[in-house]
Amino acid sequence: MTPQPFTDLTTITAVDAGTYTATIDPVWTIGPKVHGGCMMAVCAAAAQRCLPDAAELAPIALSANYLNAPDPGEVVLTTNVRKRGRQVNLVQVELSQHGRAAVTCSVTLGPVDAKPPRHQVPLAASAMAVEPPADAVRVTPEHPMGQIVHVAQGCDLRMDGATPFLTGTEGEPVTRMWLRPYASDEADSNVALLFALMAGDITPPVTMNRGHFGWTPTVQLTTYLRHRPAPGWLRVMASSTVIGNSWFEEDHLILDANGEVVVQSRQLAMLPLGS
Repeated sequence: MTPQPFTDLTTITAVDAGTYTATIDPVWTIGPKVHGGCMMAVCAAAAQRCLPDAAELAPIALSANYLNAPDPGEVVLTTNVRKRGRQVNLVQVELSQHGRAAVTCSVTLGPVDAKPPRHQVPLAASAMAVEPPADAVRVTPEHPMGQIVHVAQGCDLRMDGATPFLTGTEGEPVTRMWLRPYASDEADSNVALLFALMAGDITPPVTMNRGHFGWTPTVQLTTYLRHRPAPGWLRVMASSTVIGNSWFEEDHLILDANGEVVVQSRQLAMLPLGS
């Protein structure tokens, strides 16, 4: 793995008008399959690439449907510009592998808020320490979670030490963690932005805190980019309000080192079979 693994992930190569390829390293996987947030970041990079004259715009809203789980390796990204506007642009991206569609993603590009919000409710994530405390659990390749969540090898990922499933207990479906890209990735502001988008799908399923373990495939994921992230640690809080018999929703809220809301996301996922 290179010193800039997320830069490598989001580097795409043009092969034809509106068509690109990318190579996904095995580090960007959960178990044997590619991580959903990473695929969303690659789709965002393709949308940016197909609008080279809109460099000042950012992928501010993405809605992805996951059709199948690809393996690491080369993927093809096909783009279709659906709207060109002075402030808002819309690009449809399809990520496929071996001729089979894996993700369809609608990417809206526009200006990102640069000023403080006019209104904001109190946020539970704001109570998290700006940097991971001493008792935060660093997820390494040797850690039981790191043996499945290989994504943790491509960044610095630390879990709240009080997370119920880490202590063998059950509790509320809420997960907290701290996340930071490697220095070479963080140094590029656009790569850092794409990394923050990826982080909208970063936490282990919050259903694990309720005793439900196993693969929880994401069916649909919507992510909003609210601010460009400041350098430093990202504070991530994930939660669920309704865990059904088959489905659950999971929300991510991500703050940067300045306490700004950087990313909001919501996904619909399936509970593990037999849980």
